[in-house]
Amino acid sequence: MTYTTSEIARKLGIHANTVRLYEDMNLITKPERKANGYRIFTDLHMEQFQIGRLALQVEVLQNGLRKQAVEIIKEAARCEFEKAIERTHDYLNRIQEERENAEEAIRIVDQMISGKDVIEHELCLTRKEMADYLHVTIDTLRNWELNGLLTVKRKKNGYRVYTEEDLRLLVIIKSLRCANYSLASILRMLSVLSSDPQADIRDAIDNAQSSEDMITACDSLLTSLNHAETNAREILTRLFRIQKEYIKND
Repeated sequence: MTYTTSEIARKLGIHANTVRLYEDMNLITKPERKANGYRIFTDLHMEQFQIGRLALQVEVLQNGLRKQAVEIIKEAARCEFEKAIERTHDYLNRIQEERENAEEAIRIVDQMISGKDVIEHELCLTRKEMADYLHVTIDTLRNWELNGLLTVKRKKNGYRVYTEEDLRLLVIIKSLRCANYSLASILRMLSVLSSDPQADIRDAIDNAQSSEDMITACDSLLTSLNHAETNAREILTRLFRIQKEYIKND
């Protein structure tokens, strides 16, 4: 079955300009054209559009997840379905890691508020090791430090040493950043929590930014990640189906 641009737009509930944008960004296979220049879309394009919409539907996807989602779409657009499936599995693994980080952030904040925050073991990581552990760039860590979100101790040789306490704080910062909190808002929250563990964290947040507290922010992130996982599994189902159909017709 074939479709015109307007038919694709109507079936997907999107604007015709969005259809053209997908083509311009190489998010679908280049459609053939009629003699009059009109595009000819197929069922394969319809599936590619659906994959793109599923991958980009989740609003909160920072820390490299958005980039992974786009790569999945582009592999499907190139009809590299095996690679797209592999990338989707990697994407699901990263979603799971980010979920565990968000859950850990909730646990840490809960312990801090309840006064039960106890460091169980000593940690000693370099900036690169900490960046790798958190799946962020060294520049990201440097930016957080420059903005006053944490102060890292140094060895006698001047090199930074990240402790278990730093790690726990960074887990919170990362989760809040992924939940789209500004650096200024995070700094206010952490400052209030540091000076008074019983303080109402809501009062430390700029009302123009959000009225949620830290735990609610992480809960919001978890909801987003769960949504991303559901969509990723739907993408896998579609990729397997397309791959099977594509190979049969090849």
